[in-house]
Amino acid sequence: MKLVGGNFNQHCLYTPGQSLLDALAKGLLSDQHVTSARILSINMSDGMVANSVWWNKPTSGMAGPIRTEEEGIAIGKSPDPSYPWFEDESSSPGLRSPKFAPSPLNISYRGWWTYPYYSCTHKRWILSYSVAIPPMGRHGLRGFLSIDIDISDLQVNQCDNANKLEIMSYNYHLRQYYPFVRNIKLSEENEQLNQIEAFHGSHKCHVHSMRCVYRPVSVTAAAINMNYNHYSNTSSFTNATGGSGAAMISKSLRIIQGWTRGAYECKCRDGFYSLPHPQGFNGSIMEVAFQEYRDNISSYYMDVFVCVRCAPGCATCTGPEPCLASYNWVFRTTLLTFSVMCAGFTVVLVLYMYQHRKVKVFKVASPIFLTITLLGCAFMYLEMAAIFPILDTYSCIATKWTRHMGFCVTYTALLMKTWRVSLTYRVKSAHKVKLTDKQLLQWMVPILLVMLIYLGTWTLSAPPTAEKIVDQNGLIFKQCSYNWWDHSLAIGEVLFLAWGIRVCYNVRNAESLYNEARLISYAIYNIALVNTTMVAFHLFFFPQAGPDIKYLLGFLRTQLSTSVTIALVFGPKVLRILRGQGDQWDQRARKRGITASFSLNGIGLVPEETADLYQENEELKEEIQKLAAQIEFMKIVHMEMNNRHLKPKPGSYFTLKSPLGKSIGAGGLHSSHRYKHPPKEDSLKENSGVITEDGHSGGTNSCYSGTANSIG
Repeated sequence: MKLVGGNFNQHCLYTPGQSLLDALAKGLLSDQHVTSARILSINMSDGMVANSVWWNKPTSGMAGPIRTEEEGIAIGKSPDPSYPWFEDESSSPGLRSPKFAPSPLNISYRGWWTYPYYSCTHKRWILSYSVAIPPMGRHGLRGFLSIDIDISDLQVNQCDNANKLEIMSYNYHLRQYYPFVRNIKLSEENEQLNQIEAFHGSHKCHVHSMRCVYRPVSVTAAAINMNYNHYSNTSSFTNATGGSGAAMISKSLRIIQGWTRGAYECKCRDGFYSLPHPQGFNGSIMEVAFQEYRDNISSYYMDVFVCVRCAPGCATCTGPEPCLASYNWVFRTTLLTFSVMCAGFTVVLVLYMYQHRKVKVFKVASPIFLTITLLGCAFMYLEMAAIFPILDTYSCIATKWTRHMGFCVTYTALLMKTWRVSLTYRVKSAHKVKLTDKQLLQWMVPILLVMLIYLGTWTLSAPPTAEKIVDQNGLIFKQCSYNWWDHSLAIGEVLFLAWGIRVCYNVRNAESLYNEARLISYAIYNIALVNTTMVAFHLFFFPQAGPDIKYLLGFLRTQLSTSVTIALVFGPKVLRILRGQGDQWDQRARKRGITASFSLNGIGLVPEETADLYQENEELKEEIQKLAAQIEFMKIVHMEMNNRHLKPKPGSYFTLKSPLGKSIGAGGLHSSHRYKHPPKEDSLKENSGVITEDGHSGGTNSCYSGTANSIG
């Protein structure tokens, strides 16, 4: 290679048009970023170089451009294909060569950019831009133009993408570490730092467990040297560096070398940790370890320089310590098994009650409401199955439905029975209020419908989710979220229980068959007390309890409320049947005269074979109508009998010749024998004659007495 100054000497070979090419090349060097410019003229027939110029800008000094003679582009020869900026069209049609970087999708270039390469001649990192010059109106390569851009001052960022905040954070820590750098003001351009995209993604961090953090050049060596003299004379600097200021400067100079491989750090991603290197891995070490791993020299890259996944449930960690609370599955399975057995027992109890539905102890207690109560209890037992696994959205939805719907079904059925006693017990009129099961069911359905609509709206609009909470040991587990939906429903249930307690208080002195009203009242009091106590335990005694403790509290709440309710309402009935007393009336109820008004189903003390209520009522109505007709008829008879104001008609029922008259007359004669002095025959004839004529006078009292005797 021959370098020629601005004034060409006699060794230069000039061809026609070469002065024009020189002028064009030197004009391209006017840009401050362009360091070299070359223009080739290609012979289209044989592909040889017809003319070429190559001008370089000097690296230092005030000298002008320097003309370079290269053997690879000598006239009469083919251009050297090893040049990174040149590609022959014959070997690469369309100049789609791997030497050239692909253009971005949103930008269109006339030429091609090369990948960054290092020029050993100029000791620089170069990026070339080449443009092929086709002939007019035909295909081929007539000329080639290429310029070089010095990118040695740019930064090599091997990470996937530069983060401005990370760069500024690193500059801040650099100032803190090197006191003499604190007064250097870094411009916004230096903070953001133009980086070469070609090196992005070439880091050697493990992608799945590490993130690459770029460590850019924040200060220049000149700035460090400029401030070193100021800080090196201070005692604080000497003490801080231990007298090794020169070593620190050397280290700083090594840090700011932009074109070095490994100018980054590999830090563990969230969810991973490294005990030997908690602050991360140096990029230079990772580059060396990767090279040794690829050359089968060592396996440190895969064995030592790695980040380990945190324990399950940990978003971030510094070691292998667990983050999730442990579940005692044996303990939880035991409680769940017992709860499921209780739910199955309630179903068996329903079948048992259906089998003995005609026994008095069940018959007078409204079997349909007892069945509804048992089904609600079974529903509440299933809450333990809903909260058994690690909670998620579906488990929380099942928890809300089993808890609240079971509560509503169970205690609405019990309160309906108690409310019937309250209404009949408190009535002040002589006419007793009788409420049938059908009427109570009609009042119960709207209450259940309100609960169904509320839970359905809750599930569709804002379903409950499982949120993470921390126990007393800092371990994470999931619990169903609580919001204003829960609070509103809790307030409604408290008001419902308050109304139930008031109803139970009103019937505290009422007597019912088998003392059922009082036992139901005890069940209502119990559920109110249990719920209040468990809320206090959750909020005040065990606010940060673990998942197993909370599961145990849920089990205790279910057993103390549901199981106690079943024991109070159904226990005495089953015991009476087992003892053979199911068809025997409660003697206390019989002695105190408990009627249908105070029975929980409104039928009171019934005979062995009681007809259907509706049929019995219809028969009673018919008998009452017959009795009323007979009383009315007797009233008319007594008014017309022996009434002197009425003249009896021949053949009527009120003459002595009629069957009714004879029976009444005989009754009158029979009653006259009860007098101490019987009447004389004349007077009897006289009386008989009077009765025959007008049907009134002396026989009236006899008729009334006879009627009274017959009725009595």
